Amino acid sequence: MDVRANGLVRRAARWLRQRLRLPRTTRGRRRAVQAVVAVCVLALLPATWLRLSTGDRVRTVADVPAAPVAVVFGAGLWDGEPSPYLAHRLDTAATLYDSGRIRAILVTGDNSTHDYDEPDAMRRYLTARGVPARRIAGDYAGFDTWDSCSRARRVFGVDRAILVSQGFHVRRALALCAAAGIDAYGVGATDAHDVTWYYGAVREVLAAPKAAADAALRPDPHFLGPRENGVARALR
Repeated sequence: MDVRANGLVRRAARWLRQRLRLPRTTRGRRRAVQAVVAVCVLALLPATWLRLSTGDRVRTVADVPAAPVAVVFGAGLWDGEPSPYLAHRLDTAATLYDSGRIRAILVTGDNSTHDYDEPDAMRRYLTARGVPARRIAGDYAGFDTWDSCSRARRVFGVDRAILVSQGFHVRRALALCAAAGIDAYGVGATDAHDVTWYYGAVREVLAAPKAAADAALRPDPHFLGPRENGVARALR
């Protein structure tokens, strides 16, 4: 590192020390602590809202009330195939179908480019596990959770459903689908609580403020499009 770069680093470090320096008076330190606590409380309010608003709506495969359709949210592809977390969601949906809890499945995910197609990969996975293709509808514009919930209601006409996702995500899905007008229960796929799981749980805390804004403002999804009868056809 040259002398000029060293000087920049020293000035940046000095600036940070000045900005992060605690107040010298007791009153100033007390106010600083109160400000930090207030920021933390405000940051956690959306996550608290998610938990309180979804109450006992998170169930297991064994005790979730039956519904016409399950909505399975995309969770990434690995070399064109469902990621392990997405595979667990799809396994859970297949179990719900086999047990008679649902009659159809709406797979919703990202197909924003020709080479990335979550819904069709999800459909292939389900049919390989015995779910009839005619019982599966695909939403190719589920770019985020709000888009998936909003389109499920406005485009596919879903008004009652079981939502399938990981446990750390399913409460956000429930809150947003409720805001979209869907009466839903959620089932969390069974996963080991590894580093990836805890990363997802932390990410949910960060995603909660956007979820609260989406639930309050109810914006149009990125792509709305015309009504589709895929779910209705799958239920026939």
